[in-house]
Amino acid sequence: MMLENMISRNRGFVNLAACTAFCVALWIVWLVPFVAAQSSWQAEWEKTLRAAEAEGQFALYGCCYDYDRVLEVFRKRYSKIKPNIIVAVAGNSLASRILAERRAEKYLVDVVSSGANMLHDALYKAQVLEPIKPALLLPEVLDPSKWYEGEHRYIDPDKRYIFAFVANSLSGQVAHNLKQASPSEFKSYWDLLQPKWKGKTVSLDPTAFGMGATLQFFYYHPDLGPPFIKKLYGDMQITVSRDPRQMTDWLSAGKFSLCIRCNAGSEVGKAMQQKLPIGYLDAEEWKEGGSSSAAGGTLGIPTRAPHPNAAKVFVNWLLSREGQIALQKLGRPDAHNSRRIDIPKDDVDPYNRLEEGKKYFDLARPEYQDLTPIFKLVKEVLPQK
Repeated sequence: MMLENMISRNRGFVNLAACTAFCVALWIVWLVPFVAAQSSWQAEWEKTLRAAEAEGQFALYGCCYDYDRVLEVFRKRYSKIKPNIIVAVAGNSLASRILAERRAEKYLVDVVSSGANMLHDALYKAQVLEPIKPALLLPEVLDPSKWYEGEHRYIDPDKRYIFAFVANSLSGQVAHNLKQASPSEFKSYWDLLQPKWKGKTVSLDPTAFGMGATLQFFYYHPDLGPPFIKKLYGDMQITVSRDPRQMTDWLSAGKFSLCIRCNAGSEVGKAMQQKLPIGYLDAEEWKEGGSSSAAGGTLGIPTRAPHPNAAKVFVNWLLSREGQIALQKLGRPDAHNSRRIDIPKDDVDPYNRLEEGKKYFDLARPEYQDLTPIFKLVKEVLPQK
C-alpha cells in the first residue's frame, strides 16, 4: 500500500510538472510575438525620431485651427524639431498655394491640415498625396478602439490618404437673431423656406469650400436633396458672403434674421460671449435629425515632402492622446470634438459635441465627398452667380 501511494504521488508530481511546463510553453509562445511586435514599433519609432531630429524642422500648411497654440505642446516634447506653420483662413487658398508651388517645381510642404473638401477635391484628385497609413507608428494611434465608432476614418475612396481626426455635430449651422426668429418656429429644415424668411437670410457663399459639409448634408440627406437646395438658394433671395464676421455683424444688427454658416471661423461664439442678440438653432431636434462632419479636421501628407521623418513625428503626435487634447483645448474658441474617445470632452463646445446614443448623418464618409454636382446645382440656381 505504501509503495502504491508513493507511485501515485510521483505520478501527481509528474503530471503537475508536465502541466506547468506546458503552461510556460504556451506563455512563451504568446509572449514572444508580443515582445517582438513591441520592440519592432519602438525600434521604428526611435529610428524615425532620430532622423526627424536630424532634419530639424517640418512645414505645416493648415487652416481652421490656431496651430501656433496647439504646437506649443509639441515644442515642449520635441524641442529639436521646429514647426514652420503657414496658416490660412480658408483651405482653398492653401490648395492654390500648394498647387502653384508644385507647378514651379517647389516642394515645400510636409503636412497639410485642412477641410475635407479641399484635401479631397484639390489635392487628392490632383494625385499629390502620399498614403498616410504607413506613417502611423504609435500603438495608441493605431488602436481603432480609441477612435469614434471603433475605426480610423479616411474620407477618400481608397481609405488611405485623408485622415479625419474631428467629428463635430452640425447642430450650429443655422444661427438666428434672437429678436426676429424664435426656435419654436423651426421643426424641419424645410421651415427655412417659409415666406417670412424670404430676403431675410444670409449664407456663406455656397460655392466656397467652407460650405462643403452643410451642402453635403442638404444634397445627400434623403429628406432634403436637390429640391431643397433649389428652393433655398433659388427662391429665398438669400444674400451670400465669404466673410463670416460680416455676416455675424449683419445678423447681430438685425439686417438679417437667419444666417447659414455664420459659425465659420468662430464668429458666432465670439458674438454670443459679447452678449449680442444671436444664437444657434438646435437642428439636431429637427425632423431630419443630427449630422456630423470633419469640420476642418483632416490630415494629408503631400508627395515629395522635404522632411518626411519630421512629418511622421508630427502626424503621430497630433493623432496621439496628448495631441488631440491640445487640439480640443487650444485649437479654437468654439472647441471642436476630436474623433478620439479616450480623452475628456469638457472643453468641447456644447454645439460641437456628439451625444451618446444619438445617431448622426456622418458626412465624413467617402461617398459624400464629391462636391462637383452640388456646386454645379448651386451655380445654376443662385441668382448672384
